[in-house]
Amino acid sequence: MSENAPKVAVAEKNMVPWNERIAYSFSDFACNLSFQMVGTYLMIFYTDTFGISAAAVGTLFLVARIVDAFDGPFWGIMIDHTHTKWGKSRPYWLWFAIPFAVFCVLVFTTPNMSLTGKLVWAYVTYIGVDVLYSAVNIPITSILPSLTSNPQERVTLSTIRQFMGTAGATIITGITLTMVAFFGNGSTTSARGWFIWALIVGIIVVIIFGFVFKYTTERVQTKSSRQSIPIKQSLKALKKNWPWAIIIFINFIYWMGMQTRSQVTVYFFKYNMHDAKLASFVLSLQMVALVAVVLTPWTSKMIGKRNTMLGGMILAVVGQLLLSLGATHLSVPMIIFATVVGYLGTGYVSGLIAVMLADAVDYGEWKNGVRAEGIVTSFSSFSAKLGMGIGGVITGWILTGTGYVANHTQTASALHGIELNYIWVPLLGFALSGIALMFYHVDGIEKQMQSDLAEKHARENAADDE
Repeated sequence: MSENAPKVAVAEKNMVPWNERIAYSFSDFACNLSFQMVGTYLMIFYTDTFGISAAAVGTLFLVARIVDAFDGPFWGIMIDHTHTKWGKSRPYWLWFAIPFAVFCVLVFTTPNMSLTGKLVWAYVTYIGVDVLYSAVNIPITSILPSLTSNPQERVTLSTIRQFMGTAGATIITGITLTMVAFFGNGSTTSARGWFIWALIVGIIVVIIFGFVFKYTTERVQTKSSRQSIPIKQSLKALKKNWPWAIIIFINFIYWMGMQTRSQVTVYFFKYNMHDAKLASFVLSLQMVALVAVVLTPWTSKMIGKRNTMLGGMILAVVGQLLLSLGATHLSVPMIIFATVVGYLGTGYVSGLIAVMLADAVDYGEWKNGVRAEGIVTSFSSFSAKLGMGIGGVITGWILTGTGYVANHTQTASALHGIELNYIWVPLLGFALSGIALMFYHVDGIEKQMQSDLAEKHARENAADDE
């Protein structure tokens, strides 16, 4: 077989029609619409509305991450053992969309309880929404290798998905405070406002996941994907899978930085800049990330996925440095410019993580002979939520350690703690992610890997037909 034959076959097969591309992209729209509301606003909801201390919230986030050490891989193993007429990953949107949406509402509900009762309620509902988020989010990544085996088509799918995911995040972070105030008689700390808005979002999320389930198809079927893989066997896909290890580390440290920044954005503008309404505008600037998302397929084709993501990390670091200047001089124009630069950078990053994890699925099969979409991609959710949880712990403990008091004028120490969370912790996360990318070398072997796998799958399918 000539060198070009397998490449042509891979390029021409498994192209995804536009209606399915759109349906797939709405999976991340739904996830971000709900979970970005949790990730961005839950801490300030807990401290300024529900009446829980920042330190207690930080500890809650840490405990939830310990639970995630088990629930992420659990869902991955479940996916690898699932075989239905709908596929392996797709059924989870049908089964768990409603439970997830219910807990998204409960987590923003404020029953009249003692402080101990409030803590118990917070633990049960937050851990519940966290576990169920994995049930609907991990399939978004695990299904990608089953939607297409075409490397460039995966970039296209992930780009469209990230575009819609960013749109969902931009919408929810931009309008949430306004909607809470609308339903809460003008108050952004209104318990009634938070509950009604969470209920509306939950209903929308269920409807969207129904649409995603109906219009997606798992078309790439290999011998491994048609069989239940024993846990011990599926773990072999991770053996010496360095691309997977690097992306999982990046996913962890990147989301740690993103979480510390997003969840203190309202604090920063409310207390440091004395203009809480400006937070909604700055959060809505995530829309500029869409420019980078749209350009990602072109840049990744021209300079490679690794270099595209590395360029995004560099822009994110520059954005944080500019943000420090804006914070020092209390310059709103500088803060806005810095935020735009940073979001352009993160736009290049977010859309490629899922693609590079799909490549890690291929790499695990190519290197170890085991294709385990579930277990390989499940660590994406685990590492991201671990990073977000550690970010929550860092935020809570820094706020408490520097003397933050809810709904009061803050001391200079507390203002410094908010700034530390908003600028310097994210900068560290972005910088470490960039360093890790220097060791990622899949782009150079991708053509050979895809060629070898195409031949392997062709042999397996021919043998099954005999």
